Amino acid sequence: MPMPNYLLSKIIELKHFAYSTLLFPQTPPNSYAFNVMIRGLATSWEKFDSALDLFARMKNLGVRPDNFTYPFVSMSCGSLEALGVGKSVHCEVWKCGLLVDFHVANSLITMYARCREVGFARRVFDEMAERDLVSWNSIISGYSRLGCAGEAVEVFGEMREQGVEPDEMTLVSVLAACGDLGDLGLGGLVEEHVVRKGMELNSYIGSALINMYGKCGELTSARRVFDGMKKKEIVIWNSMITGYAQNGQSDETLSLFNAMKETGPEPNEITLIAVLSACASIGALDLGIWIDKYASERGFHHNIYVGTALVDMYAKCGNLEYASRVFEDMPVRNEVSWNTMISAHAFNGRAEDALTLFQRMLEEKGLCPDDITFIGVLSACVHAGLVDEGRRLFDLMSSFFKLTPKVEHYSCMVDLLSRAGRVYEAWDFIQKMPQKPDEILLGALLVACQKLKNVDIGERVSQLLLEMEPSNSGNYIISSKIYADVRRWEDCARMRTLMKQKGVTKTPGCSWIETDGHLREFHAGDFLIEDAEDIHRALDMLYDDMAMDNGVDIDLSLGKWKVEEKCHFVHNERQVLIIISTRFCSSLP
Repeated sequence: MPMPNYLLSKIIELKHFAYSTLLFPQTPPNSYAFNVMIRGLATSWEKFDSALDLFARMKNLGVRPDNFTYPFVSMSCGSLEALGVGKSVHCEVWKCGLLVDFHVANSLITMYARCREVGFARRVFDEMAERDLVSWNSIISGYSRLGCAGEAVEVFGEMREQGVEPDEMTLVSVLAACGDLGDLGLGGLVEEHVVRKGMELNSYIGSALINMYGKCGELTSARRVFDGMKKKEIVIWNSMITGYAQNGQSDETLSLFNAMKETGPEPNEITLIAVLSACASIGALDLGIWIDKYASERGFHHNIYVGTALVDMYAKCGNLEYASRVFEDMPVRNEVSWNTMISAHAFNGRAEDALTLFQRMLEEKGLCPDDITFIGVLSACVHAGLVDEGRRLFDLMSSFFKLTPKVEHYSCMVDLLSRAGRVYEAWDFIQKMPQKPDEILLGALLVACQKLKNVDIGERVSQLLLEMEPSNSGNYIISSKIYADVRRWEDCARMRTLMKQKGVTKTPGCSWIETDGHLREFHAGDFLIEDAEDIHRALDMLYDDMAMDNGVDIDLSLGKWKVEEKCHFVHNERQVLIIISTRFCSSLP
């Protein structure tokens, strides 16, 4: 090997970028020098633009690219999602007959997958006369990353039929596909394969298994894998915490996060995003504030996803001042950030602020409202009773922004009309919908019918809901109340009887409160909680005071209060209010 080439390769191996850029121009043009330099730019320094520029210069100087050049050029195209250049490279490779080279063909498959052109990737794969393990992994991984989970599993099946033994990379991609499909059966078989082959349960396989089980809702199996891992790196903790958060198990999320703070690695951005979603779900504001400070100290505030999660947490905990502060301090905001803040204003009853923010979003360059944005602004109109503005925005979706309204948008409009007392208009709106109305939409109209004592529309809606959700106790109860409000006692009793005949029972209410850094859970009628006697004694005193007060009528169901039914009247929200008031009063000087 000529000395200049040897020196250049060694400098690149040592990752001395400055020296390599000084030495390369002094090296006589040759394929080896260009190849090692392109490889260094693409792998060691990830300067993909420079790699493509050097590739173009190589051809201009008449140096012919070969099978050592094209894989790293394809890698650069894929990383930059430079599909046009990638297609030109594919054409060159085909003309010079290099598609028979495994490395070249595999790099093209990966390039097309990264450019989100899985059809071209599959064409390259299908045209290969022979395939190695990397070929199979490239196409399976491409399908899995692009959300084509069914195709990924299908190709995996073909791979097994041809007797190709999967490796770690194969299994990680297949497990991701199983999670997306909710295919617990295949996911379990993959775990059995790992155990049978004695494969190391490292962070890649371990996190893939936990993620798969988490997406399938099988958290017991996910926790079994988590607990069985000897070395728990940050990705393992994040997978388990995220699994709990995504499945709505907020208390388990926070419990595991506390354990991680004590014995595990330092939380990173992914950890914080998952924990913040749990805080938002149950209103754990104190922990959310701690995470805010932690993120600020470590510079995570600049992460757009952490910032957006903080906005969401503060908004759902009712602290719009802090939510706005985080939002305004974000150096970069995307559509999700804007949508989160708009929805925060909307669901906290600040319709004017939500609509003003929507106007600001329209003035931002490179941003365009999506269907989530319009759910936010339409919800703002619902809370403020802005019927005309709601209609205008709903029409604007399709006429100007070319967005097709979904059931959620129709639900907002039905809710808007219903709250304005226009239940007949709301019913006509439902009749003209291109989609079939869902239970949320119909439920909003049923509640409005109860408030307005509209039996006519209420009966029609109730019939649809009972067909759609025969096990939902709320539909029976609201329907019976509609009849009770107009003194149709027989129909009211009929709904209660129908509910019993179908074996439908009312789900007890549940509330949480964060005290002294810990979560407490309350269920309606629960007498086994801490401080139960004190809570119920305080509630009994309040009930007695209310009963003696003129004009206050405590009733249940059909308006008949029975002393012996008091135990069923212990609402979870009232238990929480008693705790809050006693704690607050005891803290006063």
